[in-house]
Amino acid sequence: MKYSTELHAHTAQTSRCAKDTAQILVENYLRAGYSTLVTTDHLSPSTFEAYKKDTLSWNDKVDIFLKGHLTAKAAAENTGLTVLLGMELRFDRKGVINDYLVYGVTEDFLRQNGDLLKMRLSAFSKLAHKNGLLIFQAHPFRNGMTVVHPEHLDGYEIYNACVRHNSRNSIAEKWASLHKKPGIAGSDYHQSEDTARGGIVTAQKIESNAVLLSVLRNQEYKLIRK
Repeated sequence: MKYSTELHAHTAQTSRCAKDTAQILVENYLRAGYSTLVTTDHLSPSTFEAYKKDTLSWNDKVDIFLKGHLTAKAAAENTGLTVLLGMELRFDRKGVINDYLVYGVTEDFLRQNGDLLKMRLSAFSKLAHKNGLLIFQAHPFRNGMTVVHPEHLDGYEIYNACVRHNSRNSIAEKWASLHKKPGIAGSDYHQSEDTARGGIVTAQKIESNAVLLSVLRNQEYKLIRK
């Protein structure tokens, strides 16, 4: 049996650019027959623009960030769909709009390591790897993205299925191959038309962060590209 996992999805509860709620997201992936959904809501300065940012503590920001994931997890309870926590991280750095998909994330990691937005990729990479997390640059060749040193990354999103952006997936795939880094695929879900356009297929059902990290590290998957 084969199992499908979504690696890049956003919810309206957290990501300001998403149109669908976490409940609709879950419904769509249940209908699509996926076994696992990784919520990768934006953790970036723009996530908190609708709030009085200067009054928010880091724990307040974590609470806001987790809204979409926790809602999706509750919506998927007893459905057979596993919902795991990931994030699309963008550092608070003027003029730099790179995004990084991070897997293996836990609430404890978020709360115990201070304001991640104030970090730089090199420092975050060390912290993430110390805690067993994996970092893949999202849509690295989309307009406005900049190339970063491969040593800070575990891989690249080489197939981003969002139809509203030109992610130059073929270039991303060649770049990953050049640097001998694994590639992943994601739907970059923001609304229903994005459902199940990307992800990975595995022989093993991914029901925990530990299994997800193992599958990604060992490249025990095939890409979904639609």
